[in-house]
Amino acid sequence: MGYDAGKKVKGRKIHALVDTIGLPMRVVVHSAGIQDRDGAALVLDKIRNRFPWLELVWADGGYNAHQVKDAVAAVPTLRMEIVKRTDDMKGFVVLPRRWVVERTFSWFGRNRRLAKDWENLAETLHAFVTLAAIQLGIRRLARK
Repeated sequence: MGYDAGKKVKGRKIHALVDTIGLPMRVVVHSAGIQDRDGAALVLDKIRNRFPWLELVWADGGYNAHQVKDAVAAVPTLRMEIVKRTDDMKGFVVLPRRWVVERTFSWFGRNRRLAKDWENLAETLHAFVTLAAIQLGIRRLARK
């Protein structure tokens, strides 16, 4: 069990790599004590094996560190762009591409077990996130 003082989160954190419509491609659950910049290496590990066509990853400012750049450099032909706020923005502004992963997290939150941090084990939380991702995919297929 960890604690991230920056986000004021106890327990676990979820890192997700999603496609452009918000469907999860890879989800990693770990202790909240691990910083975002260190969690990026866990998400990008073995990503080339599952998605060889992947060329570009958009990320927020928390992933702007040398640890992330090293993890991206380990994956051939992968680029990462950091989506940043400009200095002239005041208040809440929707940043392009950043809302996609936030929307995915809100879809996860529709599930009762994922609305709060109920799980004691990271493996259990990962299993419920996986079930939520399967549910998202099935609902998407059923609409077509």
